Amino acid sequence: MRNPKKASFATVIITLVLVLSAANASHAEVIYEVTVGTSPAEAVYDSSTGEIFVTNVGSNTVSVISDSTNAVIATVTVGNSPKGVAYDSGMGEIFVANSGGTSVSVISDTTDKLVATVTVGFGPNGVAYDSGKGEIFVNNFGSIGVNAANDEVSTVSVISDSTNKVVATVTVGEGPLGAAYDLGKGEIFVTDSGGTSVSVISDITNKVVATVPVVASQGGVTYDSGMNEIFVANYGGGSASVISDGNNSVVATVTVGGEPLGAAYDSGRGEIFVTNYYSGEVSAISDASNTVLGTVTVEKAPEGVAYDSGKGEIFVANSGSNSVSVIPDSTALVESTPANPEFPSVMIVGILLITAAPTILLHHKRNTEKHEQSC
Repeated sequence: MRNPKKASFATVIITLVLVLSAANASHAEVIYEVTVGTSPAEAVYDSSTGEIFVTNVGSNTVSVISDSTNAVIATVTVGNSPKGVAYDSGMGEIFVANSGGTSVSVISDTTDKLVATVTVGFGPNGVAYDSGKGEIFVNNFGSIGVNAANDEVSTVSVISDSTNKVVATVTVGEGPLGAAYDLGKGEIFVTDSGGTSVSVISDITNKVVATVPVVASQGGVTYDSGMNEIFVANYGGGSASVISDGNNSVVATVTVGGEPLGAAYDSGRGEIFVTNYYSGEVSAISDASNTVLGTVTVEKAPEGVAYDSGKGEIFVANSGSNSVSVIPDSTALVESTPANPEFPSVMIVGILLITAAPTILLHHKRNTEKHEQSC
């Protein structure tokens, strides 16, 4: 005859293991998928209008998403293969780098219409807005030349947002890709996709004041105002480099997913979200511990990522699925990771069960004998 106490005991143990397993699983998940244009690449949040602007490389358009409805409310036609994008809070404008040519499109966030086109170098890519100077820094990915030391170099165009004209050109490393403005230092950090360094540009002199060695082939970059650090997605290294802006040196390297490409800072939680192009995931990094708190699976080939401070949400441009994933940052990924990742609760339960096995078996044997005698 089946022992009901034994069955009940087994059920409790299985339930306990499942509960603890669930406690160690990531709670974060995508809450919306917004369909945009073809091959969305980058995204930026407009705090004035509560909108997200997404560049569509394959459509030559920019999709405008309302964060209150998570729906596309406008589509703006720009130049050839738009990629990098930045929000100018001083002018209420969006600057879009058209990587297939030599121009930057300027969009008014009031009318969602094109208001200017600025000529820059060839293959403009990453864009950063300097709020201190009212300038836009644009990476000219394709403008490759050779310096006096016979090294291949590229350029960064500096645009005044009051005149929409180029006011300076800065020489940096080969194939500049990502760009981020450091408000605390008045500097722009530019990643060098063709080499192993990050160029640091002073916005006072428009000259490179430091070069920081990191992992080869970098992608996106973001500034963490809470820690005064720069997070660089190392596309060729499966990691993110953390640079202190105090001494311009790497203070940590965080392992993430396959081919990390985009990066965004979440000021509300003190976290950095890094897109992993190959693995189709987004890694959330704590800036306090420089550890990965968890990952969120999104659609195919995620590239750009933007943090919406108004809603506390993360918007991820999925270039392989023509969509944008929306992730709430309130899911507290920190709670999903055990205190010691190498020794999770499920393993502890397993060890306790093994240790207690003789006592448990003896207890069951006695219960079985008593039950059989009573039948």
